[in-house]
Amino acid sequence: MKVLLVFAHPEPRSLNGALCDVAIRELEAQGHEVRVSDLYADGWKSEVDRADFPSMTPDERLIPVAASKKAFEADALTEDVKAEIEKLLWADALILQFPLWWFSMPAILKGWVDRVFAYGFAYGVGEHSDRRWGDRYGEGALAGKRAMLIVTAGGWEEHYATRGVNGPIDDLLFPINHGILYYPGYDVLPPFVAYRVDRLAEAGFETVAESLRERMRTLATIPPIPYRRQNGGDYLIPSMQLRPGLGDPGAAGFALHLDDAETAARAA
Repeated sequence: MKVLLVFAHPEPRSLNGALCDVAIRELEAQGHEVRVSDLYADGWKSEVDRADFPSMTPDERLIPVAASKKAFEADALTEDVKAEIEKLLWADALILQFPLWWFSMPAILKGWVDRVFAYGFAYGVGEHSDRRWGDRYGEGALAGKRAMLIVTAGGWEEHYATRGVNGPIDDLLFPINHGILYYPGYDVLPPFVAYRVDRLAEAGFETVAESLRERMRTLATIPPIPYRRQNGGDYLIPSMQLRPGLGDPGAAGFALHLDDAETAARAA
């Protein structure tokens, strides 16, 4: 497989830097070809502004969605963005690695998504009608590829459990897994999360590192999170509401968007 790892931590000597090295070495040992986008080392520009659309005239009002669409169609995106899009098209699998900062990804990684997931590439594609509502949520330009997160958290695993004070980790990562990765078509794999990383001793690091190596060995085979496909019949179009009768009667929120039949089949 061809793997793109997008790394978002400002210190290469950090735990994240060490885990990034572990992941790369294991992927290469398994015969995968790896490219890395190290956002801090590359000085990635995170904000979307007029500089992203050099073909705009000075008197034009900046409407980012419209400007992104026009620039993508005209092959007029900036060179750094075009290079990242080329990597995404090249890769069979995408890994986003980052520390959990304030319950989300670092701003530089969000800025990578904002700029690289252009209109006409990652969103705004496909037919919009009473039968379909675009090629998204399981369909799109990146369908057939795999994606996953490598995340480090300072808190205890119990703090991110179902009844933990921070909220379930799957809920916290849902906007990224479902809203950023599944939206343009990726098969999204369960995330790899390391907890209490600020207090990790050498022995603890090796335990985490070996767990990460095992996840890298199964990158091509582990079943993805069973999200419902938007155009697969589970949602009413165009309201995009889940059809009556689907989902566990006791389920609410993000859990409703998991295919309960597929989940049950895997558990059997």
